[in-house]
Amino acid sequence: QVQLVESGGGLVQAGGSLRLSCASSGHIFSNYAAGWFRQAPGKQREFVAAISWSTDGPYYADSVKGRFTISRDNAKNTVYLQMNSLKPEDTAVYFCAAGHIASGYEGDFGSWGQGTQVTVSS
Repeated sequence: QVQLVESGGGLVQAGGSLRLSCASSGHIFSNYAAGWFRQAPGKQREFVAAISWSTDGPYYADSVKGRFTISRDNAKNTVYLQMNSLKPEDTAVYFCAAGHIASGYEGDFGSWGQGTQVTVSS
């Protein structure tokens, strides 16, 4: 199982930016697809973005398309989520995940980080 640790969350004003990082230890992240999901209070966890280990994708939820960018640095065993033009509705705990298929389906990801809080104030 891939061990994942997220960082970079915090409090930001609407319109601001944050970059989340997801570092992998124990396995070569480049062999896996990576995804970001988020869960707002009282809501189910939802797909945000995913990137494959090959040239497929990346893929984004409609709600973040054009504002968020997922990328990976295989040399650093790290995946990033650059979030621009943040809105209050982006407030959630953001989770990094690793799996064999880049998709918007949680079941395709077998390893998860502990999550990092992102709060966007209006």
